[in-house]
Amino acid sequence: MNAGVANLVISLGAMQLARKIPFDDPVVLNYVRIGYVAVQVIVLAVFYYVSLTIKKKNDQTVLKYVEPASPMSQEEPKLVTTTVRDYDLSETSKLLRSTYMGIAMMAVMHIYFHFTQPLFIQGLMGLKNIYDAKPVAIHILGRPATGDLKRPFKAPSMFGAPSGPQTDAAAIAEAEKRVGKKDE
Repeated sequence: MNAGVANLVISLGAMQLARKIPFDDPVVLNYVRIGYVAVQVIVLAVFYYVSLTIKKKNDQTVLKYVEPASPMSQEEPKLVTTTVRDYDLSETSKLLRSTYMGIAMMAVMHIYFHFTQPLFIQGLMGLKNIYDAKPVAIHILGRPATGDLKRPFKAPSMFGAPSGPQTDAAAIAEAEKRVGKKDE
């Protein structure tokens, strides 16, 4: 099942389950708060452990790909040359930023607007996001970096094929020619 569809199904199921939870009871609400905080601490700890594992492996294999330009901009696609270590660390950093943004949004929603059901739903989604994270699959679960886990990672799409950086030799050669022309 596609990750986007799975997220939608889990969210809808969690919303139905959250309707049955008595959030008016302060004891239940405190347990949900504790559960949410515990899940977020686990998520942050897992991503920290993944970054330590990446640094420990120190894979200096060169990785070249062409990063597509933004759809609304006039700029050309750019060539990116990095190492597997640096690429995995940047992907883990993106996951951490996403987690921090989710925590900040949930704090505003719960503290300022007094929403309680999203605490329960985001607690479940945090665990699913750990499982779906590609650096976690490679460095903790030990899956080989082939297929969907091949670097650079493709962005999943709800409809159609996944999109992402181009790794074919023709696209890399074309980008290298553009970079060479700009340097002259």
